[in-house]
Amino acid sequence: MKSTIYDIARLAGVSTATVSKVINNTGRISDQTRERINRIMEDLNYRPNVLASAMKGKSTYQIAFLIPDIDNPIYAQYLKHIEAYGQELGYNIVLCSTDNDFAKETRHITLLRQRRVDGFIIASKFKNDELLKQLVEEGFPIALFAHERPGISIDSVTVDDYMGGYLASKHLHSLGHRKIGVVGEDSISSDERIRGYKFALSEANIPVDNKLIVVGGATLQEAEQSAAVLLDSEDRPSAIFGCNDILAIGVMQAAKARGIRIPEQLSVIGFDDTPLCSIVSPRLSSISLPVRELGKHVTDIIISKIEHSDTVKQRIRLLPELADRDSTAPVNM
Repeated sequence: MKSTIYDIARLAGVSTATVSKVINNTGRISDQTRERINRIMEDLNYRPNVLASAMKGKSTYQIAFLIPDIDNPIYAQYLKHIEAYGQELGYNIVLCSTDNDFAKETRHITLLRQRRVDGFIIASKFKNDELLKQLVEEGFPIALFAHERPGISIDSVTVDDYMGGYLASKHLHSLGHRKIGVVGEDSISSDERIRGYKFALSEANIPVDNKLIVVGGATLQEAEQSAAVLLDSEDRPSAIFGCNDILAIGVMQAAKARGIRIPEQLSVIGFDDTPLCSIVSPRLSSISLPVRELGKHVTDIIISKIEHSDTVKQRIRLLPELADRDSTAPVNM
């Protein structure tokens, strides 16, 4: 009779979860235990078949992580912590980039389900609400990350985007800026950050001027184009809030192309606090996220849903902080 994972666990005196971690080369297991399990598997000529396990309805110990834009470094930071914590718990993370494409989202979900992944972590800007609803109705383990869907009963882990937009704008106002522009993109997160910007202005008795709010594409080049609308106006702003670091760096490049000095003539602040902030010159002020905690929370949620069929819906929202650097300064206009 062919040996099973249960036979390995019994002979090694460990749980099946520990054997699974050795098979998948994940988790924190002592060298002695790992060697004992490997020796027993070799003696029994045991060869795990992940696909066969999936076909029988058993766990494949794989979680899909869908992101909208692989070029944005914030997702690499998220992946680092989600993957590390997932492996500690015996799960591998499968990364897929949807490129903000509706059809590609559908293809990824279909193919990943055929591979029998155990669950999905779906990051911001996922466009296919109907597909999300279908997954929820089927009871498939799924958690949203870095965004929420108020109209769908679904778990989510995100930062408080509204508060982040408020902090960025309040910081610029504290430096004396009253004409503050915004460069955003078409996403729920960006909308919330702009909403926080508007509240900060109203709190400071500054009328919101919609001409100072430009929503465009998500790439660096598109951010430069959006920034040009503000910088080429006759009454240009003295400060600009980019709704993520890529957008903010696009603003900086557009300013430099026009000979506008940062921060002497234009203050710029971003959002996400990615490593790019310390690479660009001047160093970019940004809104910092608790990346490690975000990754841990969403991994805990999705694994709880996979292993315990957890039906309690959680919506976790963590607070951001200001990371003040060299790209913002008191108004000088």
